[in-house]
Amino acid sequence: MTLKRCFPPVVDANTRVLILGSLPGEASLARGQYYAHRLNQFWRLVGDTIGVDLASLDYDARLQALRAHRIGLWDVVAEARREGSLDSNIRGHAGNDLVGLVESLPGLAVIAFNGGAAARIGIKALAHHADRHRLVMLPSSSPAYTLAYAQKLRAWRSLAEA
Repeated sequence: MTLKRCFPPVVDANTRVLILGSLPGEASLARGQYYAHRLNQFWRLVGDTIGVDLASLDYDARLQALRAHRIGLWDVVAEARREGSLDSNIRGHAGNDLVGLVESLPGLAVIAFNGGAAARIGIKALAHHADRHRLVMLPSSSPAYTLAYAQKLRAWRSLAEA
């Protein structure tokens, strides 16, 4: 199995909402971009939540729009062995320093997990921060999670409150 590594966090001092995924998939790793698989609904879900057509923007503009809306992005897994892109294939993972990142963001109010694997790993790592931040479990934006888009969007829109 191939060792896969995550990307650096996309945050700044104004980050209010931090969205944590599990580990970039094959398409994302190949392009060096978060959520690069053409069928992944992340950019559409966040865009529909904040009222910006993120999917039509180039990658750098997407990241700028996230920061402008005080949204940060990272992964719970720093590195792991995994064949393919499915979270269920993650083996021997090393976690990111989520506590260190969270403590470096003074305005952080919400930590959201994109999918079940991110939530399982992230909640365990951030157990002592649950009283200081609202933790939100979101349905995965992955095409492997076949929940209807409207149902996913309803859950993702809960981020708009922050």
